[in-house]
Formats: sequence, C-alpha cells, structure tokens
Amino acid sequence: MSSPDNPQFESRPLANSQPQAPVPVVPDTFASANIAAVQPATAPIENPVWNGWDVLLIAGLTVVSMVVLQLAVLLAAHWLWYPRESLADVSKTPIILIASQILIYIPVAACMIALVEGKYHVRFWQAIRWNWPRAEWRLLVLGAVMFFVLGLLQNLLPMPKDTPFEHLFDRPRDAYLLSIIAVTLGPLMEELFFRGFMYPVLARRMGAAWGVALTALPFGLIHLPQYGWAWGPALVIFLVGVVCGVVRAITRSVGASFLVHAGFNGTQMLIAMVMTQGFRHMPKSLAQLCLR
Repeated sequence: MSSPDNPQFESRPLANSQPQAPVPVVPDTFASANIAAVQPATAPIENPVWNGWDVLLIAGLTVVSMVVLQLAVLLAAHWLWYPRESLADVSKTPIILIASQILIYIPVAACMIALVEGKYHVRFWQAIRWNWPRAEWRLLVLGAVMFFVLGLLQNLLPMPKDTPFEHLFDRPRDAYLLSIIAVTLGPLMEELFFRGFMYPVLARRMGAAWGVALTALPFGLIHLPQYGWAWGPALVIFLVGVVCGVVRAITRSVGASFLVHAGFNGTQMLIAMVMTQGFRHMPKSLAQLCLR
C-alpha cells in the first residue's frame, strides 16, 4: 500500500469519490480592458487608399489641363482653320469647345490611373469601386425620372434666357457630338472624380451625408460658366449630384451613379432630338433643359 508521501497517491481516485465541480475562472478585469483597448475601432464607411491631397492634386491637374489644352486647341484652330477670325470668335466655336473638353479628359484619366496603380499599387477599377451593378435599366430609369422631376423644378427657378451652353446646339453636327459625350465620357469622368475619388475621402472623414453634399457642391459649381453664372441651373445640377451621391453611398458602386447620371443626360438629349427633328430646330427653351 502506498504511503501518503508517495507522489502517486494524489493521482489515484477514491472508490466512492464524486466528480469535482469545475472551478469558475474569474476574468482579469485589467487584462480584459487592455485587450479591448488594443482592438481596432469600427471600420470607416469608406477607406480609400488615397487621401485628400491626392484629390487636390487631380483637381489641380484638371485646372492646368483646361488652361493649357484649351489655349493649344484655340491657337491650332486659329492657325489651321480660322485664320481670318479673331481668337475671341474662335473660342466661341462649339466644335472647338467640345474638342478641347475631350482632350482634357485624357491627362486627367491618366493621372488618376497612375496615382492608384503606380503610387498605391492597387487596381484602379477595384479601388475606385466601379462595381458594375446588375440592375442597369432600373438605374437608367431613375436618371430619367430625375430629369422629369427636376424639369418641374426648373419652372419655379429663374433660368437664363441666353447661355454659352445653348450655342453648342446651333448646328446639328455639334449637337450630335455633344449628345454622345453627354452619355459617355462626360458622366464617366465626372463620376470617377466626384463620386469615385472625392466622395470616399470626405465620407471617411465626415460621414456619408456630408460626403454626398460636399461632393455635389463643386459638381454644381463647375457648370456655372456654361450657364452664364446663373444660380438656377447650378442648383438643378447640384441636386443631380446629390442623387448620384446617394446612389453611390447606398450601392457602393461608381458604376451605379454613372448609370443614373447617363440616364439623366440621355433622357434630355433624346427628348431634345425628338422635339427638334434631329436638332435642326432648337428653341432656346428646350436648350435650357439640356443641363449636363
């Protein structure tokens, strides 16, 4: 028989012994607090790899491109096609304005792609959250409905009678070219910058509501020169930006906001083309509805 001093004594169970209840483990309050302290905070609404300085860089490049390329196109057109006209008259030529607008998109798009893929080594379309939606037609219809609703609002606002934008429809050729841009490159570039680059930075810092509003504000202001600096059209375009921003925030898809934007522009261009028999008879009242 083993003695109590035998180390094996404790390991032998008694014949009539009952299983012992487990001893509850009391958590260490201080340890739990320390673990909670090092846990990451709630993930932000948006978390882009770029920052506000990158957004300002792209905005600055856009301004510089507008000045340089518009001047280059103006001088080239004056030298090659309009040598007898003054530079002031050439600058008002619709085809020159449209051509310079298309050329501006090239360096801006290249800078955005180079910034995301070159500096941050992330695929552009993935980082920008393009995320092409499945309900394409519903989003296009939403853009069309938005056009008719805001068209009613325009009747209550002071709208200018003569603006530089109206003269882009003076010739059918220019009107058709503008219509193509209005449903393709125009909304694409604007959505990539405002809802793709600017919105996530603002939403991360101030929340989705402020991100939508502060993105729609410059979106409306950049169209002021086209409408003679009138606040009525700028307000309408601001509301277009709000709707596109809300769609972007809810769907987390720039592709979705692009479709809404293209649906809005496409509806107004289609109505203008039908009512003017192929842009051959463009009344000023109808031209004022073509807000892009």
